[in-house]
Amino acid sequence: MALTQERKQEILVNYQVHETDTGSADVQVAMLTERITRLSLHLQANKKDHSSRRGLLKLIGQRKRLLAYIQKDSREKYQALIGRLGIRG
Repeated sequence: MALTQERKQEILVNYQVHETDTGSADVQVAMLTERITRLSLHLQANKKDHSSRRGLLKLIGQRKRLLAYIQKDSREKYQALIGRLGIRG
């Protein structure tokens, strides 16, 4: 389930705000989205894996809180981020 170091680096380069940025809300949301996507695929194949389902719901809640923070800070930044990630329609 864990992301590989190479995939983390790709996400980091694509979503970082400045050159030394490793933990901004944008990067965190992008990492969570990748983990949510992978976990969703796992749960489609393993329907009875309830502990992973609970983990998925926790990740979704964390991403939701981070997105609310970004939206409160800057509506334009929020719209651009969800557009890039392809979430929320």
